Amino acid sequence: MPIERMDHFTIVTRDAQATAKFYGEMLGFTVGERPAFKFPGVWLYNGNKPILHVIQKDQIPDGPGVLDHMAFWGTDLASYIGKLKARGLGYDLRRLPEGGFGAGTWQLFFNDPNGARVEIDLAPSEVAPAGA
Repeated sequence: MPIERMDHFTIVTRDAQATAKFYGEMLGFTVGERPAFKFPGVWLYNGNKPILHVIQKDQIPDGPGVLDHMAFWGTDLASYIGKLKARGLGYDLRRLPEGGFGAGTWQLFFNDPNGARVEIDLAPSEVAPAGA
């Protein structure tokens, strides 16, 4: 049976509430229902789907750990760039090369407060803001 779609990502943080706030402000995720685990954390929802599970621990590894990045499909490139600039966060904006799979797709990379790398893919028809 083939995989149909990605279900969720799990990241580890020292501060689940700050992480939830970041993803709420940057990607529009909301905190939602979570099973009564014996460890702290939050589940972040996109609409009615819990797609980002956040586990809070006192100690986490330096760097991104085993998670290289999490990728989402989005719209409104200018809005994301504006949010990143308003927070003083660095980012890397790229386009997939022409002639191959996903040709011209925008890829916007940035780090969350825990050092996990986030990628937002956007349609080739999106327009990058001046100075992006």
